[in-house]
Amino acid sequence: MRTQSRPSRVGIKSDGSPDRRHRRGKTVVEVRRKVMELERLRDEGRAPKAGRKPTVAQWMETYLTTIASLKLKPRSLDDYWSKTRNDIIPGLGQHRLDKLAPEHLERLYADMLQEHAASHVLKVHRILSCALKIAHRRRLVVENVATLVDPPSVDETETNPFTIEEAKAFLEAAAKRPAFMRWVVGVGMGFRQGEALGFRWPYVDLEAELFHPHWQLQRLTWRHGCKDPHACGARLHRFETCPLPCSTHRNYTRGCPKPCTKTCTRHASTCPERKGGGLAFTRPKTKKSRNAVPIPPPFVPYLREHKAQQDEARIAAGVDWEEHDVVFARPDGRPIDPRADWEEFKELLTEAGISDRRLYDGSRHTTGTILTELGVDMPTIMEILRHTGITQTRRYVKGRSHLSKDAMSRMGAAFWPQPDTATETKTETTGNRAARSRRRRRIK
Repeated sequence: MRTQSRPSRVGIKSDGSPDRRHRRGKTVVEVRRKVMELERLRDEGRAPKAGRKPTVAQWMETYLTTIASLKLKPRSLDDYWSKTRNDIIPGLGQHRLDKLAPEHLERLYADMLQEHAASHVLKVHRILSCALKIAHRRRLVVENVATLVDPPSVDETETNPFTIEEAKAFLEAAAKRPAFMRWVVGVGMGFRQGEALGFRWPYVDLEAELFHPHWQLQRLTWRHGCKDPHACGARLHRFETCPLPCSTHRNYTRGCPKPCTKTCTRHASTCPERKGGGLAFTRPKTKKSRNAVPIPPPFVPYLREHKAQQDEARIAAGVDWEEHDVVFARPDGRPIDPRADWEEFKELLTEAGISDRRLYDGSRHTTGTILTELGVDMPTIMEILRHTGITQTRRYVKGRSHLSKDAMSRMGAAFWPQPDTATETKTETTGNRAARSRRRRRIK
């Protein structure tokens, strides 16, 4: 038999009526403890709202649809949805929000580490923490349990920028291709891939020698525009894992996709009424990213020549030309696909005889490192790369071993100066004369 307390007044409901709560327990002592806990939360202004609390799955959908979508950039929102569908909901979705405990998160992270990198798990933790933070502010939960969990630590990715010699070899290989200037701008000015591919001529001032990176090109995830997303993708649902070895997805860089859930709403790319996806021009993430960047003067004649060649291609294409005003375009005027751009980068590495590395290393990190070698100070590099803080810039600059060796040689010379060669020879000669004089005196 369970004992029930008399109603405790917690506050006022949204309609103005008194908010009275009951607490149940097996004993009077247990009921009193629950009532005292409720009154303590009421006095501290942290009492949760009345009513049945949503599950983690329900709250994540609410959070991403009505809250995060107002703040996040489209690409970031896609990433939040992806990790919610693939990791958070399968692992925690059925838990009631107010019953979620730290050990539930710890168990999820431990399971995820069996298949994913620690950086992936850390991103999931941050998404959960943001969602639970909002739930705590709205008094749906008493505490954000994500703050009680230590996510896995992530080692900083080792960068591998080009040396000056490698950068020259890379650009020599790129000179044979139509997109030569795209790689000159990427390697020599440190633009992100999306920024470089998103450049449009109205934002390039060749007279003032300035690039204005106000837009970037990104591939966004398609969303269903139909009323029943689950039925729309029915023919593509796959509820079983692939047999090993899998021949269907052998060329996929991320391996076989996960099986669909019973209520799967993916496969929006095949929806007849799909929306919001494909290649799109979006604003850079921060205001600092839109700052103008000076164009190196030797680049300007090549950019003018590139523009003239593009004008000739526009005339030759005729009605087949699609005008997007992009600086780096396909033969028909459309923007370059980031996937094709990445593939060309890998091909150029092979042609130039350079070891494999990330596109980010060959462009943005290379610019920061070479500027350092040329003696440019860190605040100036921060302005060129358009970082919000100098700490971020330092992560983009990699020290070179030959520079470190030269610096330590100068440090040693500061403590123990080496004698001049002429002085050393003169001292040695004087010493020899003194030795000969001593020998003559001993003979006599």
